[in-house]
Amino acid sequence: MSDSLLLTISGVSKHFGGVVAVDGVSFEVQRGEVIGIIGPNGSGKTTLVNIITGFVKPDKGKVIFKGRDITKKPPYTITDMGITRTFQMIRPFYQLPAYKNLIPSLFSPRVRRLVGGKYGDRDAVAMDILEEVGFERDSSVPYKSARNLPHGYLKRLELGRCIALRPEVIVLDELFSGMSIAEVTSTVPIIEKLRDEGIAVVMIEHRLRELFQITRHVLVLDFGRKIAEGTPEEVMNAPEVREAYLGSEGTA
Repeated sequence: MSDSLLLTISGVSKHFGGVVAVDGVSFEVQRGEVIGIIGPNGSGKTTLVNIITGFVKPDKGKVIFKGRDITKKPPYTITDMGITRTFQMIRPFYQLPAYKNLIPSLFSPRVRRLVGGKYGDRDAVAMDILEEVGFERDSSVPYKSARNLPHGYLKRLELGRCIALRPEVIVLDELFSGMSIAEVTSTVPIIEKLRDEGIAVVMIEHRLRELFQITRHVLVLDFGRKIAEGTPEEVMNAPEVREAYLGSEGTA
């Protein structure tokens, strides 16, 4: 196995009753790579990342992380191994200040193991990470309770919580959804920096223009099947994609 290969998804399928949510999907994720997963609503994108992150068990197929089969591992074990994620529905600790939302991640077994229990002032580390994801350090925003943060800050707070866990793979489920153009523009360099640091990023995204700025590897799903894979140009020119995706949703 190549040292750069982090994640292998091999023939995973999932049925919910008579509905085929994911149908024999396979792909690989390399270190320092951004992969975009696109497709119409209901095409199986979120079910696929739920399988990768342990929230759903596939009926068939395997998920291999760094040579280890994680298909049946629970989410907390997968997180501890180095795969983190955001959710479409934001799940902060609403009653806590923004920077305090990162503290549980900084006390996680994974982080304690990686830093040898010598992290220093975790509040300061949390503030550093929030600054990385676009919080103004010298403003009052990091100290506001999460319930009082605008949507764009909550999205970046989710990303900050992932970064705090020191992952090797981050799965972003519609991170750009609900963000303004300015917020997305300021978030793109954050993802590019993660990529440049060797972290793999898997992105479900409907905002294709922004997604295609940061990835050269795109996977297209339709009715649970992978119908195309390649560069943005290759997949967008594929007849199956034009019919299944562009014909139903457009490129917004």
